[in-house]
Formats: sequence, structure tokens, C-alpha cells
Amino acid sequence: MVRRQQAADRAVRPKLRSPGHPKYQRHVEAAFWTEIAKGLLPEEAAVVVGVAPAVATRWYRQCGGMRPFDSKPPSGRYLSFSEREEIALLRAQGKGVREIARDVGRHPGTISRELRRNAATRSGKLDYRASVAQWKADMAARRPKTAKLVAKPGLHAYVQERLSGQIATSGGTPITGPMTGSWTGRNKPHRKDRAWVQAWSPEQIANRIRLDSRMMNPCASVTRRSTRPSTSRAAGR
Repeated sequence: MVRRQQAADRAVRPKLRSPGHPKYQRHVEAAFWTEIAKGLLPEEAAVVVGVAPAVATRWYRQCGGMRPFDSKPPSGRYLSFSEREEIALLRAQGKGVREIARDVGRHPGTISRELRRNAATRSGKLDYRASVAQWKADMAARRPKTAKLVAKPGLHAYVQERLSGQIATSGGTPITGPMTGSWTGRNKPHRKDRAWVQAWSPEQIANRIRLDSRMMNPCASVTRRSTRPSTSRAAGR
């Protein structure tokens, strides 16, 4: 009877997208860039922080060798991944909301909302897991708003010139970006990053804007969104 009900639930429920491999936490990426600042190579820093060399190389390549602006750990206002792991362990032990709140040091309302909003539902019931809860929290933190690159045409042109490798002189003469060899990458989903190898990375553009103009000072995440479909959707609005 239980199997029949589960099959019926799968028949009416739309197919859920798998979150894939859990994303590395911010403190791991922050530790990686700390080792890079000490002068280590990406492969050497990967060994220190405990990530795969391919992942470390991709972090370094995507950011153009510069520390990203959003690599800082979240403030104490939000639950961290370690706190979510502790909540999952206490929940598996059968403890209640108030008892978990006392052990974690959070308000019972915070624990109650966390267990209700960020629980895994693929099994047909509320099953709290730290990795799924962190993934849901990261997805909920993406608040849609009008992109700066849509509201400011001059900033949009500035970013596009450097992403494409076409930079103009003060007289308007275009300067071709650096010519590099073909690069296939070590992972097919990340082959699109080769465009940033031939031009400027979002972090490089965001840092250069500070020197070129004080009126245009976006963060690197805004610059990175210029190559994503979300910007075109914002333009349609």
C-alpha cells in the first residue's frame, strides 16, 4: 500500500531538479584565497584546504586570480552550515524544537522555521538534511531586482567591452584583447569560462572600475550576471 501511494505521488508531482553536488562552503573558498595570497599555486592551495585541484583551478580561473567579493562567511544573523549540521544531528536523535534551540543557541522560532522551510521533500515527507537546507537557503537569498547593467547603459557598455576583450583607447580606437591558445577545459560544463581567459574576469573589471570612475562601482557578482540569462529577463521587464 505504501509503495502504491509513493508511485501515485510521483505520478502527479512534477520532476524535481537535482541540486547536484553540494556547493563548497564560503569558509572553504575564503581559506583557499588566503593561501593564494600567501603565494601558493592553485594546486598547492587545494591540498591545504582539502578540495580537488580541478575545483581550485576553476575558482582561480573564473576570478582572474583575484579574490571574489562574496567569499566572506555570512554574518551571525544567519544559520551557518555547521549549525545546520548540528540541527540535523539533534533532529535525528529525536529532540524537539526547544531542546534543539537550547543546544544550538538560537531562538526556538528560528529552529522551527528552519525545519519547516528548508527540509528535504523528495521522499514525500519532511526530512531535514544540512546540505539540502543550505542549498535551499542559498536559493532563497537570491532576491530578484533590476540589474545595474540594465539601468545604466554606460556601465553595460563598459563591462561588455572588457568581457569581449575589445577595449578602446581615449581616441575611440579599439584595442584587441590578448590572443591565447584554444582551451577545452577539464570539465565540459565549465568550457564557457574560456571566454574569460581571453578577456577580463568579472573581479578584474569590478576592481578596474574603481580606478576609472567613482560613479560606476558595482560588485563582481553584478558584473558576472551580465553574461547570464537573468539580465535579459530583467531587460524584458
